[in-house]
Amino acid sequence: MTADRRAPKRYVVATLGITAAGALWYVLWLATGIGPATVAYLPLPLASAAAAAAVLDLLRRAPLTRPARQFWRLLLVAFGSIGLGFAGLAVAGFRDTSVLPSLPIAAAVLAGIGFLAAMWAMARVPLGITSANERWRQWLDRSIAFLGSGTVLFHFGLAPMITATQQWTTQTITLLGMSFALAAGSITKVAYVRGGPIDRSALRLVASTGLAGAVVALLLVHGGDAGSVPAHAVVMPFAAALGALAVRRQWTPAAARPGRAGTWLPYLAVAAADVPLIAVIPGEPSWPDKVVIAASVLVTGLVTIRQFVAFRENARLLADKRASQERLEHEATHDGLTGLANRALFRRRLGAQLAQGDATVLLVDLDDFKTINDSLGHDVGDDLLIALAEVLRRESVTDGLPVRLGGDEFAVLVTEPTALGETIAQRILDAFTAPLSAHRLLVHASIGIATAPAGTPLDRLLRAADVAMYAAKQRGKGNWVRYHDGMAQPVANHAQLGGELRRALDAGEFTVHYQPVIALHTGRIVGVEALVRWQHPTRGLISPAEFIPAAESTGLIVPLGRWVLRETCRQAARWLAEFGPDALQKMGPNVSARQLHDPDFVADVQAALADSGLPADHLVLELTESAVLRGPQVSRALHQLHALGVRLALDDFGTGESSLSLLRAFPADIIKLDKSFVDGIELDPPGSPAADARQAVARAVMQLALALGLDTIAEGIENADQAHRLTELGYTLGQGYHLARPMPAAAMSDLLAAQHNAVAPA
Repeated sequence: MTADRRAPKRYVVATLGITAAGALWYVLWLATGIGPATVAYLPLPLASAAAAAAVLDLLRRAPLTRPARQFWRLLLVAFGSIGLGFAGLAVAGFRDTSVLPSLPIAAAVLAGIGFLAAMWAMARVPLGITSANERWRQWLDRSIAFLGSGTVLFHFGLAPMITATQQWTTQTITLLGMSFALAAGSITKVAYVRGGPIDRSALRLVASTGLAGAVVALLLVHGGDAGSVPAHAVVMPFAAALGALAVRRQWTPAAARPGRAGTWLPYLAVAAADVPLIAVIPGEPSWPDKVVIAASVLVTGLVTIRQFVAFRENARLLADKRASQERLEHEATHDGLTGLANRALFRRRLGAQLAQGDATVLLVDLDDFKTINDSLGHDVGDDLLIALAEVLRRESVTDGLPVRLGGDEFAVLVTEPTALGETIAQRILDAFTAPLSAHRLLVHASIGIATAPAGTPLDRLLRAADVAMYAAKQRGKGNWVRYHDGMAQPVANHAQLGGELRRALDAGEFTVHYQPVIALHTGRIVGVEALVRWQHPTRGLISPAEFIPAAESTGLIVPLGRWVLRETCRQAARWLAEFGPDALQKMGPNVSARQLHDPDFVADVQAALADSGLPADHLVLELTESAVLRGPQVSRALHQLHALGVRLALDDFGTGESSLSLLRAFPADIIKLDKSFVDGIELDPPGSPAADARQAVARAVMQLALALGLDTIAEGIENADQAHRLTELGYTLGQGYHLARPMPAAAMSDLLAAQHNAVAPA
């Protein structure tokens, strides 16, 4: 590492030493006049040779990227060619020491090649620009800067030499012109380099070498032949020293820092171009003066174009900024998925409306949205939310502000004083009668409506609407409810009940009651339906109609259903072991839609059967039509259960909208006729039109079951006449309070024991 740093340093010392030696010789020569003046031609080729050696060492030993290597190779050609060219001048001078020689043509060509190589090296330096607009603006800025600085150099450097009475050789003027072009081009290029493979300080040093030409021109213009001596002895070798310093910076580059574009350079160039313009205005202009005037006019025109471009760019930036601000404001006040107003905008608008007068709010919540998300995936759920947002937007666009509060919770702020919340709510619910989204999902929503007078705290109104929405959920799917005083307590009780469910599960407060399924002709018990009961420590026996909805809404129906399943299988296996394999043919626990969507449900059934030893064909899972119509995941689970030998019963059959088509896709084994078709079936005499109408559905279900080879069970038999009429219609199995009420396992054991004992003697 020490050797690496020492190498570039020695070339810097060598070039600076040669430059200092040339300056010292020039001082002695002025003082004493000793020696020929052509000694002045030696420092430049010597210093150029040292600079070329520095570049060659850099290329051999320093790690460089490909663009950097190409740059320094061109500079090696530049220093080498310039050194060889001016070495030829020195040779010509020592052949005839009586005069200062003119630069030979061959030497001038070599020096010109060196200048061209240096200019090409600077031109190839990458600027790191990818935008076409930015590239165009930069070329415009660089053209202005180049013309401005070039005008100054031409007026004070080349023009006096061209028009001087002492004729300067074409070689000298050409090389000085190339030096000026290199200086102007390099400076304007380096000012816009923001970083890259070549050290920025090294680039500045290389660009500064061209300024030596400006000093040389001043010396030649004002000193004539006498000015060429200090130009060659002192000024020109300094350019090689700058090159060696550039090599040293490239060898040990400073930490890369992003540079700023030289936006100030065009304005400085304009000011510089005005200096020669002011100088040539008085008097009759010569042709060089006309060149200066034309260049100044051209610079002014380019600046005008640049200002116009800057004006348009600033206008575009301002427009982009305004659009960005509007976009940010929209994003801050609107939901990203649906495009509806969000909670922040809703609260702001609601607060403003409450400050001025009455305000009405509708809270809209999708029923069973979590089930859709879990079974069909979040992408399908998102599409459904977008479709719901379109419904709200369409149905409330004239008199309400639709809002997405989060998840599947939406709201509508009624904005028209004459609009009724009930009317908007009914329009929304009516829109839900058609399938939504590209997936054609039939969903329901619960809507809570609340109105408050001016000055009511915002959160109080929202709590009232929330209470009404939960009351709508308790009444069933697809309902709206308006808040009234006293409504909060039942909802709070329901929420509190949901909070106690987990404790009840852990404390073992749930039990299973069993309602027999009876053979109508013989009165024999052929199966049981398992029904869960909650024995609350302070409230006593809580009805399933009260706690099952709470279990559904909290998700605790899944662990509760799992416990009922395992308890039913365990108890059934015990009865079969005690009373024989024919004691019971059907053990039927109820299964909810949430359980069917549980990915572990099939595994839970397998585990319950395996742990209890209950044969799979004795287990009957009772399912409602709404639970079965839940998508591909539920269908897959049901077919897997059927493949295990588990039997499936359609509970409450006939109450749904797709009962008949459902039987073609659902692997049902048993149809349970809903109680609504049994009620009143015995009231009219046989053969009367009223009796025929009441019995039509019951008869159709029986005929359908016979055609499909399914068992049938009539539910809700309340008296002997109903049982008799159903028997006449062909029903062989029934359930209801007339036959037997739900009972604890111990009471059920007594019934089975009595039946077993009655059969044993026979």
